[in-house]
Amino acid sequence: MKKINFLFAIHNHQPVGNFEHVFEEVFNACYRPYFEVLKRFPEIKTAAHFSGPLLEWLKQNRADYLKMLKDMEQAGRLEILSGGFYEPLLSTLPEEDAIGQIRMMNQFIEAEFGSVPRGLWLAERIWSPDLPRIIAKAGIEYTIVDDTHFNYSGLEDNQIQGYYITERLGHPLFVFPISKQLRYGIPFKMPDETLSVLRRAKDELGFQGMTYADDGEKFGSWPDTYDWVYKEKWLEKFFTALSDNTDWIETLTFSEYIDRHSPSGRIYLPMASYDEMMEWSLPTNAALKFKWLKEELQSKDVHEERYKLFLRGGQWDNFLTKYEESNLLHKKMLYVSRKVKQLSPKDQESSGALKELYQGQCNCAQWHGLFGGLYLNYLRHALYQHLLAAQNIADEKTGHDFSLEIFDYNMDGKDEVLISNPKMNACLAPAYGGALMEVDYRPQCFNLSNVFRRREEIYHKTILDSAHSENNEQGQPQSIHDRVKFREQDLQSKIFFDRWERYSFLDHFIGPDTTLENFKQCRFEEQGDFVDQSYEIKPDETLQTDKDYSMIMTKTGLVTQQGNSHPVRVEKKFTFSRTDAHIRAHYKIDNESDVLLNLWWGVEFNFTLLAGDAEDRTYICPGHSLESARLISEGALDDVDSFGMQDDWHKFQLSITSKPAVSLWRFPVETISQSEDGFERTYQGSCLLMHRKLELLPGQSVEHDFTLIISPSAPA
Repeated sequence: MKKINFLFAIHNHQPVGNFEHVFEEVFNACYRPYFEVLKRFPEIKTAAHFSGPLLEWLKQNRADYLKMLKDMEQAGRLEILSGGFYEPLLSTLPEEDAIGQIRMMNQFIEAEFGSVPRGLWLAERIWSPDLPRIIAKAGIEYTIVDDTHFNYSGLEDNQIQGYYITERLGHPLFVFPISKQLRYGIPFKMPDETLSVLRRAKDELGFQGMTYADDGEKFGSWPDTYDWVYKEKWLEKFFTALSDNTDWIETLTFSEYIDRHSPSGRIYLPMASYDEMMEWSLPTNAALKFKWLKEELQSKDVHEERYKLFLRGGQWDNFLTKYEESNLLHKKMLYVSRKVKQLSPKDQESSGALKELYQGQCNCAQWHGLFGGLYLNYLRHALYQHLLAAQNIADEKTGHDFSLEIFDYNMDGKDEVLISNPKMNACLAPAYGGALMEVDYRPQCFNLSNVFRRREEIYHKTILDSAHSENNEQGQPQSIHDRVKFREQDLQSKIFFDRWERYSFLDHFIGPDTTLENFKQCRFEEQGDFVDQSYEIKPDETLQTDKDYSMIMTKTGLVTQQGNSHPVRVEKKFTFSRTDAHIRAHYKIDNESDVLLNLWWGVEFNFTLLAGDAEDRTYICPGHSLESARLISEGALDDVDSFGMQDDWHKFQLSITSKPAVSLWRFPVETISQSEDGFERTYQGSCLLMHRKLELLPGQSVEHDFTLIISPSAPA
């Protein structure tokens, strides 16, 4: 009897920076029990990919587990897939880094499992047309992507089977298409339904091979799946069903299938990912319209098969425009990669700089969809931590001391100013309010500006509509794509959207009715046009000494009062230490109008120490008593000449001094986002507004000084 070959793979991954207890919990929930069940079915052949962070944890903590995998691999039952070692998106990396990450994984697999990998797991199945050339250069023969990619090339579902050959400039690569139907059904539908899909593929469509590949965490770690997969024995029933039907189903590894069968054809795939990712990457307004279009087609009973070849979302790179935080992480990576490449290949590896760089390229904190990813501050912090460690090593090796660079760092078409010394990196954005876009404390490899902006997301409407109608159905688990769950009550009342990026030294002129509460909610009147507008650098007035470097930025803007606009000039002179993490900002505000102006001026700062409600991360305010010093707290203070944040975990503190004293508002910046566990509130950082009221006659000016200092914490 003619058989259909069923190609089955799982992808197991934990991000760089995830907590130790998560590795342990997920190992016990799915990584271990999955293979314990599979081991009892020696006739079944499968494939698996483990990302580098997980492999390193397994090698250190579960060597016996790796031994079990090796035994299965050596017996021909399991094929171990390669990939970028620290799970990067290969299409977003410099070519040398992409090939290096793959080769690092190849070497690990050969050393630990005794085999040379032929296939590669493509992180998030992010495909770009140049990848065949890059992947083939790393010695890989095939990869696995979604049938969605093939749809976008014009193929219909009844044509997509086996594997295909593609190429780039003569570099060939085999690509296997993952069935979305199987991906959505396993393990949420009964095994018989999977068999029905395979039966139809064999008998009606004449398929020789069909591929399932998806996250291994679906088998026990995703919400509500452990009981279903193991206690209700779904996985055992599934493997039993495959074993009982070997007369018409044969499981093969991907390499075996390639060796036995020719490609189904030649194909050229466009830039794509799985269709959910492409929807998530759309800007919010476009995503809403896309959702409405699909709903409209469904309401008209138009079958999806008719239009899905021509209906697609965006592309992964849209995340770099949708979220500036993603773009800044990516551009930091490119900047540090260039620094590491200044070292010799030998020094790159022996110094540890290359490994730190590769760890800083993990994809999970660079995008957001169903999973928290980019919204999780500790994952973003982990990438910055590794990138800064790589920069520190590279700068030490090359003898870097102090530098000033002016170039388009974030690729927005406008120059930024980068100042670097052994204790600090600082990045100013003259075209965006003359703001401090990033400040890093290099001794602790800590980006204190890693504060996420509160944005409208398409699922916020779901929160508003569904806050009181949570689905609590019992029994067979739902896919995380279909669940609506709230991690806490009343989230709908905490949804606010920011009008500006969460930078520092942002200059506000606020309306007379502004309160801490409406400032926090970003629902206040902004009377000036300075916050995110362009300041001019005055290069002829820069000053360099042996101890510091100064530069002046100015803007003449308009402040509106009682319906009339009046010219006001803001000048701020930044002075950067050449040796310490010190920044001084000297402000001069001029009334250039011909009327008396009553101004309410404030300077906004946004910083993070990651944990908002931890006892070892607190505010410090000499001479004042705070009801709560935790960073999750909010409040107002008057007559403040010094205020700061202290991190007893990382052993440093940040302080801002003000001359003269000011009033101060503080509040936590919290986002409402979705994850596989449901909708949740996440502390991103703390906003500080130092403000004062000014009365300026025509032609009159006022001066003010702020000094930002980051230093080791005083001993307890």
